[in-house]
Amino acid sequence: MGSCGTWAWPELLVVLGSAWLWVGSAQPTPPGPTHPPGPQLRFRLAGYPRKHNEGRVEVFYNDEWGTICDDDFTLGNAHVLCRQLGFVAATGWAHSAKYGKGVGRIWLDNVNCVGNEKSIRDCKHRGWGNSDCSHEEDAGVVCKDERIPGFKDSNVIEVRGHLEEVRLRPVVSGGRRQLPVTEGIVEVRYKDSWAQICDQGWDSHNSRVVCGMMGFPAEKKVNRNFYRLFTERQQLNYRLHSVSCTGTEVHLSMCSFEFYRGNSSAACSSGMPAVVSCVPGPLFASGSAHKKKQRQQQQQQGQPRIRLKGGARVGEGRVEVLRSSEWGTICDDRWNLQSASVVCRELGFGSAKEALTGARMGQGTGPIHLNEVQCRGTEKSLWNCPFRNITQEDCKHTEDAAVRCNIPYMGYENLIRLSGGRSRFEGRVEVAVGAGDGDQPRWGLVCGEGWGTLEAMVACRQLGLGFANHGLQVGASTSLARAAGTFAPWLAQPWALPHPCREQGPSLSSRPSPAASDLLLHAPLVQETAYIEDRPLHMLYCAAEENCLASSARLANWPYGHRRLLRFSSQIHNRGRADFRPKAGRHSWVWHECHRHYHSMDIFTHYDILTPNGTKVAEGHKASFCLEDTECDEDVAKRYECANFGEQGITVGCWDLYRHDIDCQWIDITDVKPGNYILQVVINPNFEVAESDFTNNAMKCNCKYDGHRIWVHSCHIGDALSEEANKRFEQYPGQLNNQIS
Repeated sequence: MGSCGTWAWPELLVVLGSAWLWVGSAQPTPPGPTHPPGPQLRFRLAGYPRKHNEGRVEVFYNDEWGTICDDDFTLGNAHVLCRQLGFVAATGWAHSAKYGKGVGRIWLDNVNCVGNEKSIRDCKHRGWGNSDCSHEEDAGVVCKDERIPGFKDSNVIEVRGHLEEVRLRPVVSGGRRQLPVTEGIVEVRYKDSWAQICDQGWDSHNSRVVCGMMGFPAEKKVNRNFYRLFTERQQLNYRLHSVSCTGTEVHLSMCSFEFYRGNSSAACSSGMPAVVSCVPGPLFASGSAHKKKQRQQQQQQGQPRIRLKGGARVGEGRVEVLRSSEWGTICDDRWNLQSASVVCRELGFGSAKEALTGARMGQGTGPIHLNEVQCRGTEKSLWNCPFRNITQEDCKHTEDAAVRCNIPYMGYENLIRLSGGRSRFEGRVEVAVGAGDGDQPRWGLVCGEGWGTLEAMVACRQLGLGFANHGLQVGASTSLARAAGTFAPWLAQPWALPHPCREQGPSLSSRPSPAASDLLLHAPLVQETAYIEDRPLHMLYCAAEENCLASSARLANWPYGHRRLLRFSSQIHNRGRADFRPKAGRHSWVWHECHRHYHSMDIFTHYDILTPNGTKVAEGHKASFCLEDTECDEDVAKRYECANFGEQGITVGCWDLYRHDIDCQWIDITDVKPGNYILQVVINPNFEVAESDFTNNAMKCNCKYDGHRIWVHSCHIGDALSEEANKRFEQYPGQLNNQIS
C-alpha cells in the first residue's frame, strides 16, 4: 500500500461501510511535505440515511475504526476529509450524529483545518484518541458529487454498499415471542428491507461477532436442519457472502466479506442463510433452568474480580478490578475495544461498543491496579490478558478506563412511560400491563408511597434517559418494592390493589445526559484527625437546638457537666461528572438563627458508632450548614460559595471540608461503654440527590475505646474491599496502629 507520508493523489484505501476499494495514483507524485511516521489512515463514509457522497466520517487508525467529534468542526475540516475520500470538495457538514452514532473509538476531537491541508494529519487537534465526546457528537460530511480525477466513478462506491444494521430474526410458530431474541437468521438492512447472509464458510467466529453485537457473551451450536426446512419454503434475498471474522471484531462491518450484485435471491450455492444461536448472560437469562445453571456457575467462580461503576445504564461504567482484596481501577494507556470486549463478555454482556478513556465514567478511588492492558479479544477474563503493573508516576484517576457494552434488547422501555410533563424528561410515571402480541397496552399508575430518588433512577434507566434529578411523591398508600434494574418484573396489576392513591402517582424529573455527581469521603483524613473532647454543657446550647447531641443530653443538669464528643474532620470530594447541588432551591433553605447560617439539606451525613455485629450505640448527623468548594484540583475553578447567601454545591473536581472544630462535626459518645467498635460515616444518606454511585457513600473505620482514649484505624470506603476482607474487618477489629488521644 502506498505511503500516506507524501501527498499528490496517493494510493488510498477508501471504505464505505466495510467493503474496501483500492484506488491507484492518477499521476506521478511530486515531492511534498513528509509526515511523521505513524499508523496509516483509511477513511470511509458510514451511517444512514445518506447518499454515496455523504455520511458519518470514520477513520481507520491504529488498527481500529473510529469517528470524529463535532466539537469546533468547520467546513474547512470537511474539505480536507472529502478530498481524502476521493471527492473534489465539501458542500457541508453535519453535527450531533445526524447519520447515526458510530461504534468504537472517537479518534479526533477539536479538529481545526484551514481547508487546504493535504491530510487530516496536518490539521490541529487534541491528539489521537484524546476526546471528551460521546458518539452522540459524531461528525459527518456532505461532499460535492464530483470525483477527483483518478478515483473511480461514484457508481463503484455505491455498489459496495454499507453495513450498519444487523438483526436476528427468530423463527416462531405461534405463541408470543420472548425477549431477548437469542437465536435466529442473521439479517442486514438493505435499502428499505432486510436481506440474508449466505452461510457459505460461516463459522463460530462469525457467530461470536454477531452474538457480541446482540449483547450476548458467547455463541452455541444451532440446529441447522430445522432452519433448512423453514428456508426451503421462503423467498430469500441474499446480500452478503464469504463472511470471514476472526471472532475479536466488535461489529460485523469490521469483518471481511463480499456483497452480491444484482438479483441475489438464488445466489447462495449452499441454499442456507446464516443462522446464529447465542448464550445470554446472567442478567438476561430466561427460564428457571437456565437461570439456575447461571447461578451455580457464579457460585463456583466465587466473588467476581471485575465490576462496572458509575454508568447511567446497564452494561456501562468505569472498570474496576479486585486485587489483593482491594478494589481499584485500570489506567487507560493503550485501552482499546479488544480489551473492553473481554471485560464486557466476562460480565455477561456482549462485545464493547466503546472503550472509554479519560475517566469518562467518573474517577475511581483507591489503587490503580493495571496499566497497558493488551487483550487479543479471545480471553475468558481480563486477568488472562497481558498488562503492566502500575507505578505511582504512571497514571492518575483522571485516566481511569471505562466501557460501554452491547446489551440484549429487552423492550423494557415499552413497559413504562412519562405523561403530563413539560418535556420527555419528566412527568407522571405510568406502567403498561397485560399487553400481548398486537394488543394495545393498558396503562396504570404506581402508588407514590416510598417513591424517591432511587426509584426515579430505576425508571430513568429503564426509559434510557440517564440519571434522575429526583423523584416526586403524589399521594401515598401501598408501597411497592424496588427492583434492581427495571420495574417490569413486579408490575402485575397495580390498579387491582386497594389503595387510596389510585388517581395519582409518582412523578420524576430526569437528567437528559448520562452524567451525575459522585460524592465520597477522604477516609485517611478521618483517621488522622479523630480525637475526644469533653465539652462543657454551657457551650452546647446551639448544638442542642439543632439536635446534635445524644437523647440523654436532655436529662443533663444544664449548664453544669459536659458531653464527651468524638470529633474528626470530613473532606467530601465530588468525583462524578456533574456538580452536586442541594435538592431544595434556595427559596426553601432554612435559616438557623443560633448559628447564623442556612441549611440547604436537613441531613447531609450520618455519623454512627456500631458494634462489630452492626448494633448502633451512638449516632450523630451533620446538616448541610452550607455546601461549597473549599478547595479544588489545580485545573478546576471554584463555583460555589456560601457567603452572602451564595449558591451552594460541590463542583466536579472540588471538595467541601468540614473541620473537626465546627459545631456538630462530632458523635456524642457520652453513653458509650469501653470496647471495640466501627465508626461509620454515610454521605447523602437519604438519597435526596442523585449520584452515579451510591455504594461508595459509606466510610468505615475500626475503633477501640477504653473509656478515656479512642484509637481509630483501618478507615476505608465501604465497598473498597472484597467481601471476605470486609467480613474480617467487621468481625475482628485489627490491632491498633493509630493511637489518637
